[in-house]
Amino acid sequence: MKKPKSPCIDVCNFSGPNGWCLGCGRTRNECQRWKKMKPYEIKNINKELNKRLNKIKGIKFIN
Repeated sequence: MKKPKSPCIDVCNFSGPNGWCLGCGRTRNECQRWKKMKPYEIKNINKELNKRLNKIKGIKFIN
């Protein structure tokens, strides 16, 4: 079984309040472990990523 492609878009910014990457929505730990994860783990994370990214889009960042 072929592993799903990483959702990384080369933004890699974990400065949000949840610790999620502002580009792909994964946590730093999920990014580090991605290549070693089992397919079912990746599938579960991928289900959550759209929800996370929608939450990120709704957050107002103060500079």
